[in-house]
Amino acid sequence: MSSGVVFPTLGCLIGAVNLKSSNRTPVVQEFESVELSCIITDSQTNDPRIEWKKIQDDRTAYVFFDNRIQGDLAGRAELLGKTSLRIWNVTRTDSALYRCEVVARNDRKEIDEIVIELTVQVKPVPPVCRVPKAVPVGKTATLQCQESEGFPRPHYSWYRNDVPLPTDSRANPRFRNSSFLLNSETGTLVFSAVHKEDSGQYYCIASNDAGSARCEEQMMEVYDLNIGGIIGGILVVLAVLALITVGICCAYRRGYFINNKQNGESYKSPGKSDGVNYVRTEEEGDFRHKSSFVI
Repeated sequence: MSSGVVFPTLGCLIGAVNLKSSNRTPVVQEFESVELSCIITDSQTNDPRIEWKKIQDDRTAYVFFDNRIQGDLAGRAELLGKTSLRIWNVTRTDSALYRCEVVARNDRKEIDEIVIELTVQVKPVPPVCRVPKAVPVGKTATLQCQESEGFPRPHYSWYRNDVPLPTDSRANPRFRNSSFLLNSETGTLVFSAVHKEDSGQYYCIASNDAGSARCEEQMMEVYDLNIGGIIGGILVVLAVLALITVGICCAYRRGYFINNKQNGESYKSPGKSDGVNYVRTEEEGDFRHKSSFVI
């Protein structure tokens, strides 16, 4: 026989405010709109107080407070129903945790809150690609592809003459004449030893869940080393150096590099003074009598 007493079920309080969300981890692409769902399931209060806060980089800021949108969402957000929040034209800076808080003064449990994690995906921009223009056969070559705007972090793929390259040339018989490794996380394509077949037009594509972008094609030429030409060039240089050396030696022997300090004749002063001074004229280079007899 029932006593007529109703006991509350476990985990649910009579007269207690409770919240739920239809999506606690919404994902949206940049510049689209998104709804942050916060729904009151139980409450005895007709007009509860609603607050939304944004938590980012260990900082908390009001989004909805005192019945109005605040902060960086002012002008591009609104309250849906009583508690949910809609944001228009979301940007990458909107990726954060958002906390919905409800205060119901007439309930036995007056406060409840729920946290929504918003992720804004950003489409990659055209990556920066670096491709060597010319590489000799048998040498190593490194091709780089980098993109810094996309979120989540993009993955990279390389193409040669519009044909996608595998991450390891050894895994595909089509590229058995090549020897390269592709790191799809960093965008680096490394050839351990290039072959003539590796010549071609190369480009890279960066892609994530929001989209993809590619860089312009760049030509990499693989050429043969002209060993005979290199040896011939070395011999020519050595021959030129030898001729220069012989010419310098002959010039020294003939006295072209001897520094003559005096161009005219060398004169000495008389051993004894005879009382007569001799002066050398500038025009003729000889001496003339200047003073008179000694008395």
